[in-house]
Amino acid sequence: MTTHFAAGKTFASLTHFTSRSYYTSSPVLDPSLSLLHLLHLSISHQSISLTKRSHTRLYRLGFDLHPIIATKLISAYSLCQNPHAARLVFNSFRYKNVYVWNTMINGYAKNHLYNESFHLFSHMCLCEDSSPDDFTLSTLSKACGDVGDLCAGEAMHGKCIRIGFLSDIVVSNSIVSMYCKCGMFNGSWKVFDEMPQRNVSSWNAVIAGLVNYGEDGDSCVWKFIKSMRAERLEPDAFTISSLLPLCGGDAGRSRYGTELHCYIVKNELDVGWGSDVHLGCCLIDMYSRSNKVDVARQVFDRMESRNVFVWTAMINGYVQNGKSDKALVMFHDMQVRYGVEPNKVSLVSILPACSSAASLTGGKQIHGFAIRKELNCEPSLCNALIDMYAKCGSLKWARRVFTDHSFVKDAISWSSMISAYGLHGNGQEAICLYENMLQQGIKLDMITIVSVLSACGRSGLVNQGLNIYNSVVNDYGIKPTLEICACVVDMLGRSGQLKQAFDFIKTMPVEPGPSVWGALLTGSLVHGNSDMQDLAYNFLIQIEPENPSNYVSVSNLHASSQKWDIVAEVRTTMKEKQLRKLPGCSWITINSETHSFYVADKAHSCSHMIYEMLEELHLVMKGDDNSPDFEFLT
Repeated sequence: MTTHFAAGKTFASLTHFTSRSYYTSSPVLDPSLSLLHLLHLSISHQSISLTKRSHTRLYRLGFDLHPIIATKLISAYSLCQNPHAARLVFNSFRYKNVYVWNTMINGYAKNHLYNESFHLFSHMCLCEDSSPDDFTLSTLSKACGDVGDLCAGEAMHGKCIRIGFLSDIVVSNSIVSMYCKCGMFNGSWKVFDEMPQRNVSSWNAVIAGLVNYGEDGDSCVWKFIKSMRAERLEPDAFTISSLLPLCGGDAGRSRYGTELHCYIVKNELDVGWGSDVHLGCCLIDMYSRSNKVDVARQVFDRMESRNVFVWTAMINGYVQNGKSDKALVMFHDMQVRYGVEPNKVSLVSILPACSSAASLTGGKQIHGFAIRKELNCEPSLCNALIDMYAKCGSLKWARRVFTDHSFVKDAISWSSMISAYGLHGNGQEAICLYENMLQQGIKLDMITIVSVLSACGRSGLVNQGLNIYNSVVNDYGIKPTLEICACVVDMLGRSGQLKQAFDFIKTMPVEPGPSVWGALLTGSLVHGNSDMQDLAYNFLIQIEPENPSNYVSVSNLHASSQKWDIVAEVRTTMKEKQLRKLPGCSWITINSETHSFYVADKAHSCSHMIYEMLEELHLVMKGDDNSPDFEFLT
């Protein structure tokens, strides 16, 4: 007790000297001022070195046993992801108050050590000096939801009822959120309905649950918002950020997103178009999914604060909309011009842009950056690297990433490597890897099956592919999806077995879609079967009446047979529907500059020289004796 009294007295002196030094202009600074400042810096910057220095000085001065100082130290170590050191500080106390218990329990939860949180809570309940309060119960209720442990959540609910904390609005909100995260929406609604008082956070918890409930929940969300406003509670930034993922895609949902954006501006939820980074990211994502990436860029440009998450959202938006060149430029500007260092998600987002632009050099640079930052052990990043190397033509590097033992391979890793083999025509290696995957006991999914069947189709291994398909259906009990069936049709069509492919379509357990008829069409084109082409085109037009590519292909098919009356009829239909096919595009990167070319395009500054060279090359290819003598071509 003497030690505690001395520490408390010293802490009072510390506070006194700190306030006095702060408000005077004395050139002599008390050591206690720098000590307290160092402790606050270690927490705000989450610096483990500053935390250790603070701890050392506190120990020498005898402050380490003061409860307030201890809670700050425990928080600092926990935020620095060092819960072991935080526990040592916690254990140094013989008599702990509820704040010390709560800080340690919350520290474990923040580091995802949920078992340790519940174990410590059990000891707290047995301690006579401290009893759980509202903060304890809300923290553990949230932890139950994070791990999806419904049994523990129900036990926590019962504990709240027994000790009379369920009337606390914060605790009740945590219980509502817990039931939603555990998939028990009826339980969350019951608690919500019985709450004597509700605030915006109460409604937000239910809204978040409805959003994650799927399509059935989506239809109820907007009605729930109306009920919320009927109780004179206005949606806040968290409400809007929960609703924005529901918007985007089709025209109707996109309109909802625009209305929410107007609500944000009108109610100044995002003052200055960017003070709330999370809202800005949600808006960028919503507009990107609505194919309005230019509007997303306007949101990005008007944001006052742009951290790595905002940059990543915008880069991902460009990649999703096929604007790989702009994504790569933005990734470069993010680092060079604005000094924002990419994180793991940024790297995963930009790698598909390297694949689309066939930028092997850029992909290797990103790989090198990941190694330097020790991110090369992340499965999601390694999977993206495998895919990037394969699509950039470097199967060797894709294999090197896959065989690296520094990361734990998941099903996506195996599927990516199987797909890489298939992309390069190494079907036998893909089958061997697939069989090895099964021997490892990794569970099959749709992506893996599509990858190996596609590899068989590209390599002409029809019998092996059919055996795999039958094994998947009969031995593993997996129901064929549209994608799996399309791979089988493609495999049969490529090998010229068009009749067998059509018979398979007629016996498919799912309704054939565009991918299936498109696979049959590809096989028909390769093997010159005009009757099967006509059949496939007719079905494609019925399924996708607004796709201009189908009409153009039908027109070309009948033009090759000189059926000009049908060609005219198809063209008239396209004009009536106001359909126009976008021209094909190709690009090449020279000296870090990407040059794009469309069909019959003359917009490039060097187009005149390019067409002259193409004409000369065309003459050389035809073997024209009058063509210029290009010795460098021989």
